[in-house]
Amino acid sequence: MNLRAAIDQYHSLLTNELAQESQAQMDRQLHKEGLFFGDRPLSNVLRPRFVTREQYRYLQKAIRPLMSAFVKAHYTALENEAFREQFGLLEWEKELALLNPGYEAPSPSSRLDTFFTPETNALYLTEYNAETPAAPAYNDALTRAFLSMPIMGAFQKKYELQPLPARHHMLHVIMDAYRQWGGTGRPTIAILDWRDVPTYSEFVLFERYFKSVGYDCLIADPREVDYHDGKLYANGQPFDMIYKRVLISELVAQGGMDHPIIRAVRDHAACMVNSFWCKLLYKKASLAVLHDEANAAFFTAEERKAIETHIPWTRVVAERRTTHRGTPVDLIPFIQNRKDHFVLKPNDDYGGHGIVLGWEASQGVWEAAIKTALESSTIVQERIILPQEPYPSLVNGEVLTYDRLFDTAPFIWNSDYVSSCLTRLATNSLLNVTAGGGSTVPTFIIEDRG
Repeated sequence: MNLRAAIDQYHSLLTNELAQESQAQMDRQLHKEGLFFGDRPLSNVLRPRFVTREQYRYLQKAIRPLMSAFVKAHYTALENEAFREQFGLLEWEKELALLNPGYEAPSPSSRLDTFFTPETNALYLTEYNAETPAAPAYNDALTRAFLSMPIMGAFQKKYELQPLPARHHMLHVIMDAYRQWGGTGRPTIAILDWRDVPTYSEFVLFERYFKSVGYDCLIADPREVDYHDGKLYANGQPFDMIYKRVLISELVAQGGMDHPIIRAVRDHAACMVNSFWCKLLYKKASLAVLHDEANAAFFTAEERKAIETHIPWTRVVAERRTTHRGTPVDLIPFIQNRKDHFVLKPNDDYGGHGIVLGWEASQGVWEAAIKTALESSTIVQERIILPQEPYPSLVNGEVLTYDRLFDTAPFIWNSDYVSSCLTRLATNSLLNVTAGGGSTVPTFIIEDRG
């Protein structure tokens, strides 16, 4: 399968007239499904991401031992206080992270932020969204939107496209966790987050989906949840199954450790996916824990090989000795003198907030950022080369095709396996929708019709 030839074929079919028809159809679908992040459309290009079956299988196979290592790190941290300290948890986070949720998976629903270069099979994991991974329902709605465009119909005369749906996995992991927790029957699923978040439209998509397959569902703002007589209520409706989209840090900041949700989960009156357990692996320090030579003995040879191959060199910023590719180094002087090779990331933040790209910063800014990092919880990670691919857009009635940086964001289920994959496109190094990233597209497996 010649992927580049298939992409070129797609672009050759996209005349200005067909592009205008396709864009009009896309616009209708975006508005019908509410595919906006705040007031920005999720997608502004006219081609989805294509991967070959071999590439998709490679991703699945490469990522599985990484997930095994994350799970091992999680359970080791629960049992070993010294090991747990490496994650940089705050005191209240330590208390919540030790609450057993009643099921096995550290993060039933999660997503990896990776960069995959198809030509070389180079795959690098830069962040692990183990707490509140957005976009499974967006992914499926975008899949339908792209499939409805006339250009996709013309293209599929020669190529077979297999979509990679995600939202049914969310239902399955919720119900799996609910059964392990001790739940019976069909629970009312409460989607929990603030009503004014820019991803609210995805909650509506999930609510429609859950109801369409026979589950009662409601969208609940944590400020409007009550807990009394051993039950949680929202708008007077009881529920005991929470699909948590609110960040734990925001929940505690707004409602404190005595919030009704926290009390109900602590009392085993509600099952929550993802649980407070996920906070350990959500910390960006989890990548440093896996990669640090001091922890190598905790992992199998297969896991260590996957870590070395697919996680860029990552350490928690501290005055210490460590190794870089087998060579002993003093961490702070080492990264201070090599700013063009490293990025600094806050241990607990999202949306690209607080990230300092050394190659885009002056030496003075970089040194100041390292000083700040030493006083807070921050990781340093080695720079990787971001892949690019051409994507067409309609601009003033004309098709313009130019290269965009892209990531590969596979969904992980039950802290174990890959199924489905999101792709984000951008023209700058922070490929993140919250940070103002350019576009989100679904991913299709592509094959010749023969």
